[in-house]
Amino acid sequence: MNIIILGYGKMGKIIGEIAESRGHSILAKIDENNRETLNDLDLSKVDVAIEFSQPEAAVTNITWCLENGIPIVSGTTGWLEHKPNIEKLAIEKGTPFFYASNFSIGVNIFFKVNQYLAKLMGETAGYQVEIEEIHHTAKKDAPSGTAITLAEAILDAQSDLKDWYLSGEAPENGQKLPIISKRIDPAPGTHIIRYQSEIDDIEIKHTAHSRQGFALGAVLVAEWIPGKSGVLNMNDFLSF
Repeated sequence: MNIIILGYGKMGKIIGEIAESRGHSILAKIDENNRETLNDLDLSKVDVAIEFSQPEAAVTNITWCLENGIPIVSGTTGWLEHKPNIEKLAIEKGTPFFYASNFSIGVNIFFKVNQYLAKLMGETAGYQVEIEEIHHTAKKDAPSGTAITLAEAILDAQSDLKDWYLSGEAPENGQKLPIISKRIDPAPGTHIIRYQSEIDDIEIKHTAHSRQGFALGAVLVAEWIPGKSGVLNMNDFLSF
């Protein structure tokens, strides 16, 4: 396939390396310093775009792809207040839009474990739940998109919790789920769900050892998305 990469930082570079190792061509590697290069592309030759940029650039990047009929795979977090408008545009344009807060296959299995545990704990009294996430210091958004996805699943399963909050920014409230965010180098990503009671604790944890799993997942989705339509996510890709 012919791929353009929107956001050529650490993740973008790994994605490019993996894509080329799988026989694909990178038509453009776009960052904040060369975005005008997009104006010179022959868009008829572009099969898919992979977008791992910054929160302030994501909406512009995704909108450009959708308006130009380019299937877009995005993993940028921190912009999701605009996601309903992006999804509406994708449907209007008939261009596939794939978003995931985390493309790691292991993390998406972890999501399913979290959903199941949250359902069990929602039927069990006496436990307080919290989420802890640890990432490298270059990560700008907090909490992580993955932590928010985990929190949303817990909120769906436990009716006594009304919302999540970033620990340290809101008062303790028994009806809110705390998310603890830590920025420690060189951690690529750790997520922990803790249920604590006076009697015992229950904990599940996912630790990424590198960015390779995230990047490979994004490339696998990019290989899968041509010919698809609508708004898509990892459940569609993995058939969960």
